[in-house]
Amino acid sequence: MLEVKKWWRYARWNITEDLAGYFFMAPTILVIGAFVVLPIVYAIFLSLHKVRLLGGIEYKFIGFGNFSRLFEDERVWIALSNTAQYVAIVVPTQTVLALVLAVTLNSGIRGKNWWRIVYFLPTVTSSAVLTLIFMWIYNTNGLLNDFLAFLRLPTYNWLGDPAVVLKGIMIMNIWSTAPFYMVIYLAALQDIPQTLYEAAALDGADSWQRFIYITVPLLKPVTFFIITVGIIGTFQLFDQSYIFSNGNGGPNNATLTVVLLIYQSVFRNLQMGYGSAIAFVLATIIITITLIQRRFFGSEKT
Repeated sequence: MLEVKKWWRYARWNITEDLAGYFFMAPTILVIGAFVVLPIVYAIFLSLHKVRLLGGIEYKFIGFGNFSRLFEDERVWIALSNTAQYVAIVVPTQTVLALVLAVTLNSGIRGKNWWRIVYFLPTVTSSAVLTLIFMWIYNTNGLLNDFLAFLRLPTYNWLGDPAVVLKGIMIMNIWSTAPFYMVIYLAALQDIPQTLYEAAALDGADSWQRFIYITVPLLKPVTFFIITVGIIGTFQLFDQSYIFSNGNGGPNNATLTVVLLIYQSVFRNLQMGYGSAIAFVLATIIITITLIQRRFFGSEKT
């Protein structure tokens, strides 16, 4: 009987402790459920239906009809191509630039604190404001063409040529996002023991060898994080493309991205089911690339 009482006291204590834990987690669980889980479930539901919004909401089940339509939609392939090109150029460039800036600032140059502030300013500036500034720079009567005219070089329609307008967005985003990753690299560089560099220098290693064989391997986890965040962010390019093209993805669909296409499908064409299907394709691509990257580059072993 005594053993039963001890067991019951122990079980009651565990139940009370578990309930207290769930009580403290309840706000987080509710927020995640309301703003993450439920929207995902509802998006899955929408992707399998044709939704009519005008004259009352109606759902017509069409199975994978929205997904099969994706393969026949030329604009989907254009958006995927533009987004893939954007990711392939921006992510490596901003990562390398961030590392170079971090190593430079970590080398003990004069006024490095001021340089950190100057480099970081674009990161804390509103994306919409930066986009409008660069549109003014790229305008036919803007700063860039004025500079070319001052050098007696031919001017150019930077915003109207489909071959270069996306590159203009790339330059803007590389310039504005690299400083953020630079700060992350800088924090990681300052955690590397200086004794490793001193020992390598005593063994005859020059600065380049110390960078290749000490700095780069020890920064591997940070590099994996930066590339992962960069890929996720670049695949979700929307605001700059929207402002550059006034929401149309022009000229000639040159700035049409997957997220902008989702916006057009849902908010302009009122095709919520089709837009949800495109969103799931984008999510699948991001998750797949992240898992592949983790498989080959995300190992914690250095």
